[in-house]
Order: sequence, then structure tokens, then C-alpha cells
Amino acid sequence: MICPNLQGCKFFNITLSGKSALQEYYKSNYCSASDKYKDCARWIVCQKLGKEHVPDDLFPNQKERAELILLEAQSKGKLT
Repeated sequence: MICPNLQGCKFFNITLSGKSALQEYYKSNYCSASDKYKDCARWIVCQKLGKEHVPDDLFPNQKERAELILLEAQSKGKLT
């Protein structure tokens, strides 16, 4: 199954605009791979906090950064 957020993902439409080799790398390893999108840092933040809280420059492989975003949100009471 492909990522349900792929079509409107700001990472591909804004951050990597014009960088097709890098886009294809991430799409094939996260977005289009069978359920691999669930390992995407962007997906993780989106599922816990909503799309509006996903930084445009958060790369799919930045799971540690995603965890920091979630910890910060939890400390501010935005995540239980």
C-alpha cells in the first residue's frame, strides 16, 4: 500500500521540488514500499499531531527528529 498522504505531501511538492533523483529515492523507500510509509518520520508526526505540525523540512528518515517533535509536543500538553 502506498502512503495515503503522498499526493499532498509538502516534502515532495515544496522541499524537494526539482530534485527528482532524491524524490524517487524517498518515494521508493518510504512512500511506495509496502507499508514502509509507517516508518516515515513525516507520517509518524502527522498521525500523532496532525499535518499542520509536520515541518516542511522533515525528511522521511529523520525518525529521531520526529521523536523530539513528539516529546516537545507532549511537554506542552499537545500530546497525551
